[in-house]
Amino acid sequence: MHLPRRAGRRTNLGLLALLLLATGTGVLAFGVGTPLPARLVTAAHGATGLGLLLLVPWKTVVVRRSRTRTVGRRDPTAAWALAVLVVLTLVTGVAHTVAGQAASLGGVGVLLVHVAVGVGTGALLVVHVAGSRQRPRRTDLSRRALLRAGGLAVGAVAAWGAVEGGLRLTGAPGGRRRGTGSHERGSGDPAAMPVTQWFTDTVPDDPGDTLELVAGGRTTRLRAAELDRGDGVTAVLDCTGGWYAEQEWRGVRLDRLLAGLDLPDGGSVDVVGVTGYRRRLPLADAGSLLLATHCAGRPLSTGHGAPVRLVAPGRRGYWWVKWVRRVEVVDAPWWAQPPVPLQ
Repeated sequence: MHLPRRAGRRTNLGLLALLLLATGTGVLAFGVGTPLPARLVTAAHGATGLGLLLLVPWKTVVVRRSRTRTVGRRDPTAAWALAVLVVLTLVTGVAHTVAGQAASLGGVGVLLVHVAVGVGTGALLVVHVAGSRQRPRRTDLSRRALLRAGGLAVGAVAAWGAVEGGLRLTGAPGGRRRGTGSHERGSGDPAAMPVTQWFTDTVPDDPGDTLELVAGGRTTRLRAAELDRGDGVTAVLDCTGGWYAEQEWRGVRLDRLLAGLDLPDGGSVDVVGVTGYRRRLPLADAGSLLLATHCAGRPLSTGHGAPVRLVAPGRRGYWWVKWVRRVEVVDAPWWAQPPVPLQ
């Protein structure tokens, strides 16, 4: 391979910027579920990942030069470990994009491996940057440097567009991904829909059949059968595990349960499952939230949240609380909680 003659500080800065952008967009991709914003975030994440490959020739020159300068002075183990993790992160990301749920490592979905390796990459990146002791310079924002950064951005976007176009032209599974990057699994057929939950959660042995509604200064206990009131919605369950399914959900809209109660202005709804898993949503969204007892005309299975689960259209799967046992209207703002569940 013909290598560039010049490479150095700006190559490293470009790699650092791309890695930080890839990390940021990867985290955002977990939280964004609406189509257009999700597509933009996913596209940015893919483009930054491919942009790393564009800088490989320049980074090769840097590595060759640093090997002769640092022999005997600095242990290269951390740097090589970082390089290996970056490669693994890219490979697993591409594997999920192209093959989706068909790709796994040791029975673990390749997207979960991608996330785990990405976390490790971030940790080693901090160590590597701290050890490099490079300080910002005014020339980092020079006109020439900004033009080069723009050229890199254009190249990364073009590479992403070429990959996406190739997937669609060849009919590969990756060409049919949703805007979030998820692959379709089990739409219209709950039995074919994967049984997954947040990594800190488990399927309960006995989810019970009673829901407690706390609102307007009173507590009401409802049996699951009382929540099947014919309200329905067609919504996409988009799991952060890399799959999605469009289903017809049936139960009762939350605003109907709360009708006639004295509710606070600008309040929130705290939804808690029998395992203690919880999410807080804006009270203003009550009209679009459904407490579902059925999916595709069939009662929910335990794995999919029976007897009652929350359906939150436009939000990623970790907002769809399973095995709901308590719904409480609170004064606290919905955003005053961790962006992703920590329990």
